[in-house]
Amino acid sequence: MSALFNFQSLLLVILLFICTCTYVRAVAPSLVDRNKTGFLGLLFKSARIGERLSPYVGLACIAMAVTMLMQ
Repeated sequence: MSALFNFQSLLLVILLFICTCTYVRAVAPSLVDRNKTGFLGLLFKSARIGERLSPYVGLACIAMAVTMLMQ
């Protein structure tokens, strides 16, 4: 089943995307910061979400991990 049709998988993909963009921006900020608009602007916006809402993103990752382990 595709991640687009399963809500839990879609949330997992979004969380992993946010965490990955935040990590890439921490390691190599020039890759993310030069594309602030357009389709690649999603990388910049996801990195910002991961930086500013990091406690909530972390709690969401923990909650997702617990739900995956309980299945």
